[in-house]
Amino acid sequence: MNSWVDELASGVRVGQFASVGAVGAVVDTATVVALTSWLGVYRGSAKLVGAELAIVLMFLLNENWTFASEGGGGLRGLLWRFGKSNLVRAGGVLVATVVFVHVSGLDVRLPVGGEGLWLVAANGVGIAAGTLVNYVAESLFTWRVAAVE
Repeated sequence: MNSWVDELASGVRVGQFASVGAVGAVVDTATVVALTSWLGVYRGSAKLVGAELAIVLMFLLNENWTFASEGGGGLRGLLWRFGKSNLVRAGGVLVATVVFVHVSGLDVRLPVGGEGLWLVAANGVGIAAGTLVNYVAESLFTWRVAAVE
């Protein structure tokens, strides 16, 4: 029997999770830029909207690809995992949002792209900071890839 550390270190699963995360990052970032640059929404609020849209999409992708063998339980099981996914990702979203707001507030002038590109870069830093929290929490608590010993 593999330990929970071995399960978390699965190269295939990490690769799938990272691929799904990249799709989520694009959705999150596009939402942040659109809401802040085009609609004037506060950066923190835009980040939370972008994060939730990405979470829903990533849950569906992870459910059907990354953790497809860990699901089950019919509609009730699916809804239970969706609720847990939103709950366990709250920590990652909090980390990502705090990092994004602080980094995006730095007085940085990029030679190309202006504020829009800086928002993309700052959001990427925030997403990276929350990814480890999300991977561990999703693996252990949402899809329970292995029992923690």
